[in-house]
Amino acid sequence: MKKLFSGNFAPELISQVRNYGKLMRVDKPVGIWLLLWPTLWALWLAGEGHPNQGLFVVFVIGVFIMRSAGCVLNDYVDRNIDPYVERTRNRPIASGAVAPTEALTLFVALGLVAIGLATMLNRPAQLLAIVAAGLTIAYPFIKRFVSIPQFILGAAFGWAVPMVFAAQTGTVPQLAWVVFGAALIWAVIYDTFYAMVDRDDDRKLGVKSTALLFGDADLFVVGGLQLIMLLALIFIGLRAELGFWYYLSVAGAAGLMAWHQWLARDRQPAGCFAAFLNNHYIGLVVFIGIVLHYSFNPSV
Repeated sequence: MKKLFSGNFAPELISQVRNYGKLMRVDKPVGIWLLLWPTLWALWLAGEGHPNQGLFVVFVIGVFIMRSAGCVLNDYVDRNIDPYVERTRNRPIASGAVAPTEALTLFVALGLVAIGLATMLNRPAQLLAIVAAGLTIAYPFIKRFVSIPQFILGAAFGWAVPMVFAAQTGTVPQLAWVVFGAALIWAVIYDTFYAMVDRDDDRKLGVKSTALLFGDADLFVVGGLQLIMLLALIFIGLRAELGFWYYLSVAGAAGLMAWHQWLARDRQPAGCFAAFLNNHYIGLVVFIGIVLHYSFNPSV
């Protein structure tokens, strides 16, 4: 036992744990925020300002686990592509820091944790969790065959919304699907900005994306999607009978969308990546509007 912990064993173990953390993107939390905000929208809307505390804990942990699992699987599937892309060549599998078999083992472990969390939900939410798992597994493969993988990503990122409503209320009302639609469109928006960073590399490697599909009309199409998302947010406000604070947050989201268009105006990788990174503030602003509505609305 003394020999086991002597020498460089402990430092090597710590280093490998850090590599696993990088594989799970723990050091890049923006993806967690992008997945978390629609989940929080749903928790507050489904609970009419008073989300179930137990469900809050389950879904917040679930967001972290599922995002991490998705990143691990994505890097495993892209292990022969990432070394040839400037932005991804230093990822743990691409650089050789983590072996593919280790990545698969980590993915299975995270999946088992996700299953454990799902057992804490009611039956309707558990059935929806099966769909969520399917979307998470399908996404890394989709971009090799279809030009709109961002829509699959959006479905995967937004699927927590109907799960939350099912877990909180036992049903999935129209409001839940509108929130899901807004989350899906939002994911297409920010992941198109993300794909614009890698457009040249993706074209050479044959990886499909909305950035390639939209071509020179990319910012125009993204602008149209931003408008659709704003209309969806307004419809959410009408269906949930939200008030001034919420609509003020929607106006703030519109301002942020205009700013993101400005950041990406020259289609330079740095500007497009900045637009992607700053997109999570839209989710934050909308969430603040929902919370303020229920905090100051005397009828609730």
